[in-house]
Amino acid sequence: MAGEPKECAQVLGHLLPKRQCRRSPWLCLPKSTSSGGESLRTVSGPGTGWSSAECGKTSGRPPCCAVPHPCLPGFYGLEEADLDKVFRLPTTTFIGGSESALTLREIIRRLEMAYCQHIGVEFMFINDLEQCQWIRQKFEKPGVMQFTLDEKRTLLARMVRSTRFEEFLQRKWSSEKRFGLEGCEALIPALKTIIDKSSENGVESVIMGMPHRGRLNVLANVIRKELEQIFCQFDSKLEAADEGSGDVKYHLGMYHRRINRVTDRHITLSLMANPSHLEAVDPVVQGKTKAEQFYCGDSDGKRVMSILLHGDAAFAGQGIVYETFHLSDLPSYTTHGTIHVVVNNQIGFTTDPRMARSSPYPTDVARVVNAPIFHVNADDPEAVMYVCNVAAEWRATFHKDVVVDLVSYRRNGHNEMDEPMFTQPLMYKQIKKQKPVLQKYAEKLIAEGAVNRQEYEEEVAKYDKICEEAYNRSKDEKILHIKHWLDSPWPDFFTLDGQPKSMSCPSTGLNEEMLSHIGQVASSVPVEDFTIHGGLTRILKGRAMMVQNRSVDWALGEYMALGSLLKEGIHVRLSGQDVERGTFSHRHHVLHDQNVDKQTCIPMNYVDPNQAPYTVCNSSLSEYGVLGFELGFAMASPNALVLWEAQFGDFHNTAQCIIDQFISPGQAKWVRQNGIVLLLPHGMEGMGPEHSSARPERFLQMCNDDPDIFPKITEDFAVRQLYDCNWIVVNCSTPANYFHVLRRQILLPFRKPLIIFTPKSLLRHPEAKSGFDHMLPGTHFRRLIPEEGSASQNSAGVKRLIFCTGKVYYDLTKERKTRGLEDTVAISRIEQLSPFPFDLVKAEAEKYPQAQLLWCQEEHKNQGYYDYVKPRISRTFNNTRPVWYAGREPAAAPATGNKKAHLVELERFLDTAFNPDAFQDQF
Repeated sequence: MAGEPKECAQVLGHLLPKRQCRRSPWLCLPKSTSSGGESLRTVSGPGTGWSSAECGKTSGRPPCCAVPHPCLPGFYGLEEADLDKVFRLPTTTFIGGSESALTLREIIRRLEMAYCQHIGVEFMFINDLEQCQWIRQKFEKPGVMQFTLDEKRTLLARMVRSTRFEEFLQRKWSSEKRFGLEGCEALIPALKTIIDKSSENGVESVIMGMPHRGRLNVLANVIRKELEQIFCQFDSKLEAADEGSGDVKYHLGMYHRRINRVTDRHITLSLMANPSHLEAVDPVVQGKTKAEQFYCGDSDGKRVMSILLHGDAAFAGQGIVYETFHLSDLPSYTTHGTIHVVVNNQIGFTTDPRMARSSPYPTDVARVVNAPIFHVNADDPEAVMYVCNVAAEWRATFHKDVVVDLVSYRRNGHNEMDEPMFTQPLMYKQIKKQKPVLQKYAEKLIAEGAVNRQEYEEEVAKYDKICEEAYNRSKDEKILHIKHWLDSPWPDFFTLDGQPKSMSCPSTGLNEEMLSHIGQVASSVPVEDFTIHGGLTRILKGRAMMVQNRSVDWALGEYMALGSLLKEGIHVRLSGQDVERGTFSHRHHVLHDQNVDKQTCIPMNYVDPNQAPYTVCNSSLSEYGVLGFELGFAMASPNALVLWEAQFGDFHNTAQCIIDQFISPGQAKWVRQNGIVLLLPHGMEGMGPEHSSARPERFLQMCNDDPDIFPKITEDFAVRQLYDCNWIVVNCSTPANYFHVLRRQILLPFRKPLIIFTPKSLLRHPEAKSGFDHMLPGTHFRRLIPEEGSASQNSAGVKRLIFCTGKVYYDLTKERKTRGLEDTVAISRIEQLSPFPFDLVKAEAEKYPQAQLLWCQEEHKNQGYYDYVKPRISRTFNNTRPVWYAGREPAAAPATGNKKAHLVELERFLDTAFNPDAFQDQF
C-alpha cells in the first residue's frame, strides 16, 4: 500500500476492549448444545481458546462470534480489502513489539493470539490506567509465552507428580474418598509457580486456604508433607494419639519451612485446616496472614502473603467470598494482595453452572474490588504457568488481589464413590474420551524434542518408586498424631511435647500505682492542640473523678485490663462494628479532633513508651468475615489478646459457621489452641427480639463438660477445668471481674476461646462499679461471687438461695431490698458458667442448708442458662435438693418488642423469685 500508514486509533479502538464486553470474543464461552443444559468447555483444541471436550465445535472462535459482533471488523463496515491496509499503532497497545505499524490482518491475528487462544483476560473494568497497561503488556507483547528448555522440563516433572500421585491413590485405595484432582492436575504446577515467583520477589511465608478437592495432592507436592504420613491416613486401624475428635484427612492442615529449590531461599508454607463448609476458611487465612505481617513488621506485604483456592460453584455461591474481598483494602484488614486460584470444574456436585449462578463467570465477584481475572485452559500447562507468573508479578507490583481461573473439568464424580452420569450424562461421556493432560503435554514436549520418551518414562518411574517406598513405610505407622498436622505451631509457648509449662495462673491484680496511671491515661488527651467533643470532655472528667475515688465503671475496668497488658508487652487488637467508640458510646478509645478532618488520637497507645501497640478498628458491616479474620489473627501468636465485639450479641449468629466449625471444636479437631475473645452485648431491656439476646444457650449447649459427673476437686481444679474445656463462657456482673477475666486470658499457661456476655445498661448503672481493692495484687477472677450481705451472717435463717448471672442480679437485689428480705434470701452470682464452678456452688449451697435452691434468669425458660445450670446444680447434691426456676416463660422469640409487656414479664418473674409460696404446689 502506497503512502503513509493510516492512524489505527479508531479501528484498533474497536478491536481492543475499551470496556469489558460481556460477550467479548476472547471471553465468551460456548452456549449449551444439549437439551439437558449440559456444557463442558474445559480443554481446548487448536485455535479455539476453550475446550477439546466441548459439547459443540468451534472453528477458531467461540460459537457466539459467528454473527456480527461489535468486536469484529465487519461490524464497522470494514471489508476484506481493508485487511491488508497498514495502520499506525496507538501507544495504548503492545501488539507491535518493536514495530509501529501493521496491516489490519496482522493486527487482528496478534489480538487473537493474545486474547483468543488458551487465555482469557478480564481487566478493562479496572479504573486505573497504569494497571490496565501493565496487563496489556504482559499479554499483548509478541513472544511473551516463550519458555526455556529447563522450564518445560520442570513443568513436566511437576505434572508427573501431580498426576501420578492421584493415580497411585486410586490404585491403592480405589474405594476411599479422597476428592482427587483429576481433570485439573495443572493446579500443582500452578501453585508451585506462584510460590516460586513470589519467593523470587522476596516473599518468605505463604499462608494457604483451600477446599477438599486436591488437598492431599497439595499437601504432598506443594507443602511437601511426608508421603507416608498421608498414606497412613487411609489405614482404618490407625489409632489416634491425641485427645479430641480429630478430622478427616482432606481437612487437615500443615506447617512446613523448607528451601525453595528454584530460588534457593527459605520459605514457610502453611495450609490451614478447614471444615467442609466451603470458603469458610477464607477470612481465617487472611487474618493469620495479617497477623504474621504485623508481627514481622511487613507493612506492605512483601514478606508474607496468602493464596486462596476455590471451587467455581462455591466462589460464586458463598457470600463469605464477597465479605472477604471487601476486607482486602481496609487499612486494618488488608493483606496487600491475595492470589485466588479457582479450580473451575464447571460443576458444583451435581449442579450445572446455569443453575448455580446468575453471572456469566464464577469469578465475577472479584470485579467489585478491581481484581484482574485471568481465565486459562487448565489443559495447557504452559499457559497456566505463564498466567500464574503474571499473577504473582501483579501481586508483587500492585499489592492487590488477582484471580486465576483454571478452566478445567472433574474426571470423577463429586467424590470417587459418586456416579456423575446420573445427572451429567453427556458431559461425562465426553470426559471419558478426554486424553489426560499429562499425556498430552508429554507428547507435545517429545514432539518438540524437549524431552525424549525414555526421559519421560524414567521421570514417571522415579516418582512411582517414591510413592511405593513411602507406602511401604506407612505400614509401620500405628498411631496418628494430629499435632504433626498443626498449621499454626507455637513452639516457645508450650513444652517440647506440646503441653502447658505449668497448671497455675498467677494473680491478675495490679498495684495501685499502675491502676492510677492507666486511669489517668484513660481520662486525658495525650496530644497537644487537640480539640475533643464537649460531651467527651465530661466523660473524661468523670473518669478522672472515679480514679480519684479509687473506683472503676465498665469502660474504665476494660481500659485497666487492656492498658496493663499493653504495658506488659502483649499486643491487643479489638475489632468489630463501631468498637472504637462502642455501640453504646461508652468506650471512646479513638478520639476525633473536632476541627481537623481525620485527625485522631488513641490514648491507649500512650500508656508506656515501651508498650506493645494497641489496634482498635471499626470493621466492615460483616460478622462472618470479620470474626473469621480475627480468629485467624489470634492463631498466629499466643502472646496477643484478640477481641471481636458484636454490635449487639444477637448479631453473632450471622457468623455461626465460624463459631460452630472453628471456635468451639477447633482444638478437638485440629489440636489447635486459640485465645480469641468474643464480646457479646446481652440483656433483656425492652429493646425487642433482635437487640436483647446473645443466645447464651447455644454457647452452653456446645460446651464439652458432662452435667452428670461431679468432678474430682484438686488443688489446681480451677485451672485444670479451664484446660479441659473447649471454651470458657462468662457473664460478669462487676467491672473488676471483667478486668480480671481479660487479664487471665493472657496469664493462663494455655489458650482457650473466651465468650463474654457483656452488659448494656450496666455500663452506666450506679451500682455497677468496682473499687480498686478488688483489682490489687493477690486478687483473681471470681468464678462465683457469693452472698456477701446480711444474709451471709444469718445462714441458718436463709429460706431461699437464688443463683443467677449477669445483669439480673441488680434487679434481684433491688427487689429484695424493696421487700425487706435481705436477711432471709441470699443471692449468689455464677460469673463463670462454663466450665461450671461445681466446687464453689457446692460450698455456697452448703452454707444455707435450710434454703430452697432457685435459678433466676431474665431470659425465657427455653433459652438462657437454665437448661445448662439446673442439671449441674442438681448433680452437685446428687439430686437431693430440687432446683426451682424463676424467669420468663418459654417463647419462640428471645424478647418482646412491647415495652409494657417487658416490664410485666420482669415484675412477674421477680415476684416468683421472692414469693415464699411460689413452689408450694410443686412439691
